[in-house]
Amino acid sequence: MMTIAILGVGAIGSTFAFHLAQAGHTVTVVARGKRLAQLQHDQAIISVTGQRAPVSVATTLDLTTPWDLVLVTVLVGQVDVLLPTLAGSNAKTIMFMFNTVASLDRLRDAVGQERFAFGFPSILASLEDGKLRATIVTRGQRTPVTDARWATVFTKAGIPATVEPAMESWLRTHAALVVPIMVISVQAHARQAGVSWSQARRAAEAMREGFGMVRQLGNTLTPAPIALLSRVPAPIITLLLWVLSRFTFMRTMGAAGPREPQMLIDAMRAVAPGQTPMLVHIRPESQSAA
Repeated sequence: MMTIAILGVGAIGSTFAFHLAQAGHTVTVVARGKRLAQLQHDQAIISVTGQRAPVSVATTLDLTTPWDLVLVTVLVGQVDVLLPTLAGSNAKTIMFMFNTVASLDRLRDAVGQERFAFGFPSILASLEDGKLRATIVTRGQRTPVTDARWATVFTKAGIPATVEPAMESWLRTHAALVVPIMVISVQAHARQAGVSWSQARRAAEAMREGFGMVRQLGNTLTPAPIALLSRVPAPIITLLLWVLSRFTFMRTMGAAGPREPQMLIDAMRAVAPGQTPMLVHIRPESQSAA
């Protein structure tokens, strides 16, 4: 069994903590604020169905413990402050897991090539009054990771994972796909209804622009179905987004707010200067709900 620390115990981090603890691994979660207080009280990740997965709770990462894995599931904008701690830790593997379009070299250099890993959760999860509701994707795109050993550990714990050798291409393709969807979810939440046709059209144009950005950066659109989607005519993508925004789960997703799509759009603008005008245009803070 493995000794694992998880930094960032939101919905995704809690899902990994829950499944890994239930699989028998020793899991310590590092939290702060209201989530910390709740976990200190519960000493477990608790699901909405009442299932408990006991975990240890800490306010900081113990640098002396030889963690088999430190899993970092914060937002990309929160990782910089953690890098000195991660670099100074005694962890054997440090796996980052969040949306990003920036080069992974900076993270790899910070913790060392031999300890670096990256992954992305194929999980739909939320915390409801601190209780975990999670759906693990078991068909189609499984959780991609760069480390075969941890793909096996996650899979055995009930989170099917696969090895993705071209993680940077995968992440940039994923961002190009999901950022417009995040934006319309924020708009749908603000309207408490589906988005307008013009909003859906702008999001579709931004998606196509994002796919073009990936290619211009020298990456390959991956996985293959996304490459096929990139060739679908804009009016069809517009219709798909317009329909998608009318599902309740999209308004629920939009309740998380605009922070993540804002950060990703800013990152796209930084890695591809002048190539993302439509993505900048749909950035949530500059977009009305009308």
